[in-house]
Amino acid sequence: MSALKLFVHNHSAAGDQSLMKTITFAITHFVVAFSVAYLLTGDILIGSLIAMVEPAINTVAYFFHEKIWARHQRNATANALTIR
Repeated sequence: MSALKLFVHNHSAAGDQSLMKTITFAITHFVVAFSVAYLLTGDILIGSLIAMVEPAINTVAYFFHEKIWARHQRNATANALTIR
């Protein structure tokens, strides 16, 4: 199994919705970015270029942000249980 398939399979099987959440975030972000860029420039080409570049980079950053945040929450929960 390829690394990407294994990564996606392991995340969906474990109940980790971060990949699905990232995909829906990306779609929403692309729509918003295009709308704002188009309204500001009035140019479909420029709006499209901005909507492809900025959200793509931001989506990758968001995915890793979600992973780090989830780890932080797990550690905080484990620490709280240890203290009790």
